[in-house]
Amino acid sequence: MNEKKKALVVTTVASTIDQFCMNDISILLDNYDVQVAANFTTGNNTSKERINEFKNELINKNIVINEVQFDRNPLSKSNLIAYKKLKSLIQQNKFDLIHCHTPIAAMLTRLAAIELRKKGIKVIYTAHGFHFHNGAPLINWLLYYPVEKWLARYTDTLITINKEDYERAKRKFNARKVEYIPGVGIDLEKINLVKVDKDLKRSELGLPKDAFIVLSVGELNKNKNHEVVIRAIAKLNNPDIYYVICGKGQLSKYLANLSKELGIENQVYLLGFRKDITEICKSSDLFVFPSYREGLGIAALEAMSCGLPIITSNVHGIVDYSTDGKTGYICKPTDVDCFSKHIKSLYNDLDKRSEMALNNIEVVKIFEIKGVKNIISNIYKSLDT
Repeated sequence: MNEKKKALVVTTVASTIDQFCMNDISILLDNYDVQVAANFTTGNNTSKERINEFKNELINKNIVINEVQFDRNPLSKSNLIAYKKLKSLIQQNKFDLIHCHTPIAAMLTRLAAIELRKKGIKVIYTAHGFHFHNGAPLINWLLYYPVEKWLARYTDTLITINKEDYERAKRKFNARKVEYIPGVGIDLEKINLVKVDKDLKRSELGLPKDAFIVLSVGELNKNKNHEVVIRAIAKLNNPDIYYVICGKGQLSKYLANLSKELGIENQVYLLGFRKDITEICKSSDLFVFPSYREGLGIAALEAMSCGLPIITSNVHGIVDYSTDGKTGYICKPTDVDCFSKHIKSLYNDLDKRSEMALNNIEVVKIFEIKGVKNIISNIYKSLDT
């Protein structure tokens, strides 16, 4: 009987595996013994309770957990310790395949695997959105672009999840293969099965039944740019418009204080990490996604699948699905007036919201999970040839 092959999945923090990598792992489990390596202790954008639940889920699938203290700060000394531990892990286990995600983990993984690649180990890197892109700050290009370009030579397959990154990687990077997949996959069947009593859900969240609910989902950090929406709603001076944000992060107090300073603290709800995002989407009226950078944006795609019109920024992977006047509206990330104008117009136009909702349910189908899993499965199979 042949011994089962070994695969390692590496991310900087464990919540990335939970939110974005389990489809890949489900495919790998058919042919590999799977291990994961990530920081399960700090830096995660979900709750400690969820991380503990996730650990148990991995153990129940016979997936070996390796705690590696990666730090999202590329200059942190702890990443040197993490590199040494990761290199030792790779050498001791003699993996056949390593699939890495997120910039820090992917950088350290590819460095640690340089010598073993000469012995046949395959290394895949999924870039969930390069930090350098059209309109990105110059510092991002100076810091991240040279590193990614250099490390591409130590990558057997570089997977990109938006068209801008794919075209740039094909032209500029020297990975053995560059592939495009439409994100990590949206489970439309699962989303469609969720039924919700809209009034009851709003009551549970403390929201008025007749309020106009604007929703955002994402970590409370500078990149997600929730501030622009708070300022946009404040300009409207309409007490019937509420802003609900699902997510946790370092800007929680800042956003709460900003809402108070602008006099709309009673209209802004910071709900923290939630497990009922689909129910909240189906109880809302509009989804706003104002990020400065997004590899694609699974939160927006899930909102679209729930029949919500979207107002988004005009950057990076978001433009793969966000079309001005069709799926919703598009604004520059810093344009408060633009977000304010379009929130107001959709508040006043139920017919337009309904039309965009139907458009979005169709648009999102190309990001459905079955097609994505087929592509990933074929990429894994191609490494054996």
